Amino acid sequence: MWYFPQRAMNKEGLLGYAGAANKNVLIALQVETADCVANIDEIAALDGVDCLFLGQNDLCMSMGLYEKYAFPRMYESAELAAATAKVLGACRRHRLIPGVFLFGPDKVPAFRAKGFTLVSVGNDMHHLLTQSAAYVGQLKKEADGEWAPQPSGIVVAAD
Repeated sequence: MWYFPQRAMNKEGLLGYAGAANKNVLIALQVETADCVANIDEIAALDGVDCLFLGQNDLCMSMGLYEKYAFPRMYESAELAAATAKVLGACRRHRLIPGVFLFGPDKVPAFRAKGFTLVSVGNDMHHLLTQSAAYVGQLKKEADGEWAPQPSGIVVAAD
């Protein structure tokens, strides 16, 4: 068997990355269950943790808020606000980075004002669907009724 390292591998590793990689790792724990929030101080105190990353959708499911409130009212609920404040408090007490997952940039200013310093504005599927829907909307507008997308199995947000 022959091994030919990439050109980028040199005496310092992959352009200096490989040798120092372990010094540049961020440990982010996802906060997505009611039990996690209930035990947040014990979790935040674990050695090596750098960030608590709040996943509101899964947390709302775990807390029963999807059943209690009509979508999207659960995001404005007192229960979610209290859980969010508890996570932020644990981040402050344990000097951790508070992170949050959002769908799009609309709520970024509000979450930054709350104290979140790491904000994700979507995942690959969200970006693919929202940008594709925007492109299709633009094409429909420019075609002035002379073009329409063909039906498919992919569900895209309505206009």
